[in-house]
Amino acid sequence: MNKFDEAYFSGGCFWCTEAIFQRVRGVLSVIPGYMGGHTSNPKYEDVILGNTGHTEGVQIKFNSSLIKYKELVYLFFLSHDPTTLNRQGNDIGTQYKSVVFFNNIDQLKTLNIVIKELNDENIYNDPIITDIKEFKKFYVSENQHHNYYNLNKEKSYCEYVITPKLNRIKKKFEHLMKNN
Repeated sequence: MNKFDEAYFSGGCFWCTEAIFQRVRGVLSVIPGYMGGHTSNPKYEDVILGNTGHTEGVQIKFNSSLIKYKELVYLFFLSHDPTTLNRQGNDIGTQYKSVVFFNNIDQLKTLNIVIKELNDENIYNDPIITDIKEFKKFYVSENQHHNYYNLNKEKSYCEYVITPKLNRIKKKFEHLMKNN
């Protein structure tokens, strides 16, 4: 029997993160939403103002016999800039900060190992400042944010931000991508 697990990442705009992980083999679902804040049942309009403490993030359900959590973590760190505080490109604010929410002690250990390896390899000019937090609650975003890139590829944000990022990731991590 296959083992299914969950991962929770916030790495800037959830449209970007969702689009990347939808293309990864072994990933069963990617749901955009909000995490880590102090407001119950947050709405997009409040989150983007930075008033809720939540980040835009994704819930990833994956088949751990096809892809390991460590591979997802590497993909997460190398798909955005984990060295900037509250910013990814032109997306600025606490809702865009880099955060990984761990579910258990094994995930926490893996996160610490990957961060140390990336820092030791000097992958970035600056140290990784991604927050590591214990997972508490995930709030699913409004429907218009689900599958956003796939439904809106012609929109300027998709063309100028997501498509180039996807192309870089697909090329660098071809071995982790779905065949279709």
